[in-house]
Amino acid sequence: MAYNLEYIDIILLIMIAAFVLLRLRRVLGRKSGHESKSFNKFKEQILGKENNVLSSPLKVNAKEDLSEEAKKHFLKGASQAYETIISSFAKGDKSTLKPLLDQKMFHDFSKSIDERNVKKIASEITFIGVKSISIKKFSKKDNTYLITVDFVSEIITCLKDKNNKIIEGNPDIIKTVRDCWRFSKNMWSHNPAWYLSETLT
Repeated sequence: MAYNLEYIDIILLIMIAAFVLLRLRRVLGRKSGHESKSFNKFKEQILGKENNVLSSPLKVNAKEDLSEEAKKHFLKGASQAYETIISSFAKGDKSTLKPLLDQKMFHDFSKSIDERNVKKIASEITFIGVKSISIKKFSKKDNTYLITVDFVSEIITCLKDKNNKIIEGNPDIIKTVRDCWRFSKNMWSHNPAWYLSETLT
């Protein structure tokens, strides 16, 4: 009788093990949908979509100008990039700035942030919003596309020293700021991201 019980226990254990293995096989062998999402996210990071809000497909018409659809899409991203760059520079957030600037601009912005930190100067900014934005010029130089954009925005900004004393600006006054920025993109690159390459004002 005891032998039969042991035999039955062994059979039960084999059945349980087989059931567990079958379940694992079904789970591990089934596509859950996360694989493609993970790949797409990785692909977007490689293409610059993840960290660069100014990712715009380029559609050039017969007159060597941007299509109206491309202009509209670009300006939407440019507005977001403008606010992000201004706010991140004030905070000294280099990690957010890096995907939005070309190499030279990132070096210049980083240098200014470091100098500000050495002097223990705090930059405070409240971004009210972009009042107007327009493409001033679209051009091509060598293998690079260039888009010059005019911005008019409203911000509150001031600089404070290490003793929290205001040395520039006014935290209680909204001021109108006009900027002219140039964005660039390698015409042969599959990366849709544009980068701030020059500030003209």
